[in-house]
Amino acid sequence: MAPMTGLGEEMHALVERMYPLCRSITGDGVRATLDIVGEHIPLQVHEVPTGTQVLDWTVPQEWNIRDAYIADSTGRRVVDFAASSLHVLGYSVPVSATMPLSELRGHLHTLPDHPAWVPYRTSYYKPEWGFCLAQETLDAMPDGEYEVRVDSTLADGHLTYAEHVVPGQITDEVIISCHVCHPSLANDNLAGIAVATYLARALAEQSPYYTYRFIFAPGTVGAITWLARNAERVDRVKHGLVLACAGDSGQLTYKQSRRGDAEIDRVLEHVLRASERPHQIKEFTPYGYDERQYCSPGFDLGVGSLSRTPYAGYPEYHTSADDLDFVSPEAMADTLAVCREAFAVLDRNRNYVNLSPYGEPQLGRRGLYDSLGGRSDAKQAQMAMLWVLSLSDGEHTLLDVAERSGLPFDTVAAAADALHGAELIKV
Repeated sequence: MAPMTGLGEEMHALVERMYPLCRSITGDGVRATLDIVGEHIPLQVHEVPTGTQVLDWTVPQEWNIRDAYIADSTGRRVVDFAASSLHVLGYSVPVSATMPLSELRGHLHTLPDHPAWVPYRTSYYKPEWGFCLAQETLDAMPDGEYEVRVDSTLADGHLTYAEHVVPGQITDEVIISCHVCHPSLANDNLAGIAVATYLARALAEQSPYYTYRFIFAPGTVGAITWLARNAERVDRVKHGLVLACAGDSGQLTYKQSRRGDAEIDRVLEHVLRASERPHQIKEFTPYGYDERQYCSPGFDLGVGSLSRTPYAGYPEYHTSADDLDFVSPEAMADTLAVCREAFAVLDRNRNYVNLSPYGEPQLGRRGLYDSLGGRSDAKQAQMAMLWVLSLSDGEHTLLDVAERSGLPFDTVAAAADALHGAELIKV
């Protein structure tokens, strides 16, 4: 693959392509987004009919929109869906009317503290219509009659989600999930979609140990739908990561799984600490993104969440200021790099058993010391072999060895490979 700087530019270009589309929890905007992702990685797209029972939820009616506007008495559109998909309350029912501003105000949403920004608002499960606009636009609207039109449909249809699978050496799975339901919000979550797409491409160039399943689904009801349709095989999921808000300039944030000590938790914490990147580790809370669905007590999957500035943690969150300038190629490349580093550790983290546990085996006659000759880290590599032999009791993983010894994980894993090749340890 291209160097990380080039990948960052490619991911930003992907975000730019998806940005204008009007996405929601259902509808053609989701399909169009998945079509674009499908140009980069093959996707299996699933359509789940309206009315389908999914755990405690029901797949809702499908929403699509063609046009929407508020026009003044001269016919000028003062609020126009064509300018931004954020201008319409998500899931607005159709309306075609003329009304005074005093009546219209009850259907308008603004951000008085940020008068130039347009908020993102939805009404998924309550029939409603409305518009989102800048406070300064509303302030400039004189009293009078306004033409109001929302050309939308809310009818039986489908909920759409997609999967991409990178086959592994074993059928145990790692899931990487990101939500695809937000309209023109670059960080939340187009950056996450882009990073997931390029992570899938990177893993496909390797021969991973685990099978990696990427899930592109609407938030909440989409993840619940995936769980409902995969309940009988969800025991294959050994680890997981939700990707969101992956492109802003903030430091990386890892939110632990509900368990708090899942292997994915330990891996991300180790990688972030070892990389010396600025970061924070947050404990699980049952609010945020779809980690809360995968971690719900009935499933209790070891799924954490990786973001930069976390959920609702930046003023631009769920506003028009979360635009293409708010996300950067450098930040997305950094998020991707951390994902690749983390899954490289996860993929190689094993429990080994020492096949010569009585006393220290003679490494020299097996050529293991000779193999270190001339290496600048020969002493470190030798210590890694001794640590692996010492802790290969079937109880400790290579990550345990790295953390207890203070040695880099890659050095420990290389030592394990050498010892395994010499038939001194086994998985």
